[in-house]
Amino acid sequence: MRIGIIPGMLLVCCIATLHAQNPDSLRNVSLSEIVVTENYQYLRNRNTTLHLDVVGKDFLKEHFSGNLMQTLEQLPGVHSMDIGSGFSKPVIRGMGFNRVSVTENGIKQEGQQWGADHGLEIDAFNVEQVNIRKGPASLLYGSDAMGGVVEITQAAPPFDDQVFGEVSLLGKSVNGLFGGSVMLGVKKERWYTRLRYSEQHFGDYRIPTDTIVYLTQKIPVHNRRLKNTAGFERDASLFTQYRKGRYMGNYAVSNAYQKVGFFPGAHGIPDPSRVEDDGSSRNIELPYSFVNHLKATTHQEYAWEKLLLQWDLGYQNNHREEWSRFHTHYGTQPVPEKDPDKELAFILNTFSSGVKARLTGSSVWDHSAGWDMQYQRNTIAGYSFLLPEYTRFTTGVSWLTTYKPTDVLSVSGGLRYDIGKTDISSFTDSYLETYLREQGYSQEVIDRNKVRSHAVDRTFGDYSASLGVVWSPVKEHLLKANIGHSFRLPGANELASNGVHHGTFRHEQGDPDLDSERGWQLDMAYSFFGKFFSVTVSPFVSWFSNYIYLKPTGEWSVLPHAGQIYRYTGAEALFAGGEISVKVDLPLHFTYELGGEYVYTYNCDEHIPLSFSPPGSLRNTLSWEKKRMRFYAEHQYIADQNRVARNEDPTPGAQLLHLGAGFRIPVGGTDIELTLSARNLLNTKYYNHLSFYRKVEIPEPGRNFQLLIKIPFKKLLK
Repeated sequence: MRIGIIPGMLLVCCIATLHAQNPDSLRNVSLSEIVVTENYQYLRNRNTTLHLDVVGKDFLKEHFSGNLMQTLEQLPGVHSMDIGSGFSKPVIRGMGFNRVSVTENGIKQEGQQWGADHGLEIDAFNVEQVNIRKGPASLLYGSDAMGGVVEITQAAPPFDDQVFGEVSLLGKSVNGLFGGSVMLGVKKERWYTRLRYSEQHFGDYRIPTDTIVYLTQKIPVHNRRLKNTAGFERDASLFTQYRKGRYMGNYAVSNAYQKVGFFPGAHGIPDPSRVEDDGSSRNIELPYSFVNHLKATTHQEYAWEKLLLQWDLGYQNNHREEWSRFHTHYGTQPVPEKDPDKELAFILNTFSSGVKARLTGSSVWDHSAGWDMQYQRNTIAGYSFLLPEYTRFTTGVSWLTTYKPTDVLSVSGGLRYDIGKTDISSFTDSYLETYLREQGYSQEVIDRNKVRSHAVDRTFGDYSASLGVVWSPVKEHLLKANIGHSFRLPGANELASNGVHHGTFRHEQGDPDLDSERGWQLDMAYSFFGKFFSVTVSPFVSWFSNYIYLKPTGEWSVLPHAGQIYRYTGAEALFAGGEISVKVDLPLHFTYELGGEYVYTYNCDEHIPLSFSPPGSLRNTLSWEKKRMRFYAEHQYIADQNRVARNEDPTPGAQLLHLGAGFRIPVGGTDIELTLSARNLLNTKYYNHLSFYRKVEIPEPGRNFQLLIKIPFKKLLK
């Protein structure tokens, strides 16, 4: 039986209603196949004025890499800021760090997002569905969402009572990765519970070069393996949900542990002796970092006839450390008695709460209100100093209204106001004070620099607003436009950091007088959905009256071996660009897809581009799919990035070839899923402009063959 999307939705709703009234009434009902002819993303895009990509299980399986952001960067406008071959963080339309929020189960992930030297502490095996919101989302998610949102959501539980599970195995050739994940779940009447454990181990990864250059010094790469880039990851999670009548509640607990080495040739002063082959590609030596992220969340909701009330509550503990052989530029600093090689440590505790109410008073009006709160406390340790201890409290209220007089037109608008209070502790460096005195500096200079962080107690208040329209004159055409004002409260690192961070290779200094980041954005999109052809074009432009960035000051740091100071500064800035997606269904089961993107950034005060601007790119993919098999070939074009900020290196472009295949093999009543891929098949030497290692001219990993095996199973319960 094949039915259209609207009748299909009505049928599913009727079945769900009947099941809720009498769970036993459907046990003997047999239905033949239902094929929904339009996808979930199509429906979601018609209900929001912001650009939204909905990524489901099929996409995640096809592009799975063991790393969430490297999987999602297949989407136009989405990039991963890589740290070697293991970890990445999101960049959307040229914005990253604290400008992109990542949420899971309704709670924003908090894990020192400002740092460029570590990735997301999220189990990629445990991600079932992702919503990507491109553009300003401060209205819905508050501060830290002005660049976009990566929203990780749970897939719907199975309809029948059953015990189910999945075993996944992953292998990669480029770094000898082997990993796996085991999931076990049960759906029994009103309860749905799922357990998962995942683990990955990888060695030093291969790059297509024998030599790199750091600070004009040539450093050898023995056996074309980047020494000490091995690591491992262990993740465990529990999710349980209970539903009865109009009530639904779920609870989730997860813990993610990651440890990865840093290439010693790019950590501190370059020294070829530190990169000599040690005979092992899987050991983790100094320097390295580790992070442990514990998270507990709950979602509660109750539905009346016209009112839906939701409450999200969460606690997170993010413990991050960087270890490096003890070294000091101050003769008076002793070796610590405990953990002498612990260079930096940050322990961030976050409590989050969000209440939302949705009122559907009539068939044409939809109102939503929200109230969010968050409290953070960050403590520090280690023999180096970069960021002081601080506490931060934010709260905000929002209102969003949608008016939909017909199926053709929808208008949405909303307001939000947030208050944030940041209390930063002072930090006096007695070793620096002694060093400056021994170097003959004046007392004025000593007094000005010995206090690495002054006490800061500031309160911020900012608003965001949005007005958008969705117009669909006929089923095949969809036009969207949204204009909005967004904001971002300055982070503690932007207000008070003051030290040399080996991860960024410079002395970074905050400014306690910074104001909030503010900007206006215009976002548009046109989509055509034909029978054999679809296309979406999404242009955008953003203007910021106060965009916070790291500015080279020309001032020489008094810290030894630190170079000039880079200070967080506000400036007028412009972002513009867009994405295009095309899909064509060809004869003989072939499909052609094109995805392209471009971002233009401009610092209006300095009359130069902004740093970390991704280059333009195009992906051309030809695939063939029939029954239980799928094959694809992809050509990826990456343009030169010559529009760079001051003291930022340009990056040459590249052309890459990727191949892949997927199979579903019926064995013992289940389908074993095999996904094969060959990335960078020609072993091309190229650079990722956003990579953590780009500054030291380390190219991206070379040719990589990957195998993913998934073995699902289930047993129906009587």
